[in-house]
Amino acid sequence: MKDHPVKKMSIIVSRGSLDGIYPALIMANGARMEGIEASLFFTFFGLNALANKTLDSLKVSTVGNSALNMAMPMLGLPMTIPFPTVMGAIPGVSAFATHLMNKEMEKLDIPPVREFLELISDSGGKIYACKLAMDMFKLKKEDLMDRVDGVLTVGQFYEESAGEGTHILFT
Repeated sequence: MKDHPVKKMSIIVSRGSLDGIYPALIMANGARMEGIEASLFFTFFGLNALANKTLDSLKVSTVGNSALNMAMPMLGLPMTIPFPTVMGAIPGVSAFATHLMNKEMEKLDIPPVREFLELISDSGGKIYACKLAMDMFKLKKEDLMDRVDGVLTVGQFYEESAGEGTHILFT
């Protein structure tokens, strides 16, 4: 909208699977590429993408993921074939789905999560962790990647996100 230009995107990341993290990273990176301020607020299981112990081993969620039919073309099958939920419980299926997704992302020159977060940070994007979720999961700032700009309460995040032209997205 030209009358009300977007000046800032504040993106809340609540899912910790590989397929739950990438939409927020792509949106934040796209904002920065357009000259729009961007901040990411990782809460609940989204903290998986910031914790050093899990950051480099995120997986695709296969159990209960009703949209996995979208990945069927990666196997040479039509998108109209549903992915049977029961298959997601078979050992190795999540690892295989993760491998396929990573391979496709690499073909499209989409960086791995850590590198993507560093790219967003280097371009001026802000990365925050949710204090409540940190307390709940017994995490300390030292447990997170070094690009985290701060641990904020929800109120502090809203304050950080305030301003005309700011949009908040929940992923």
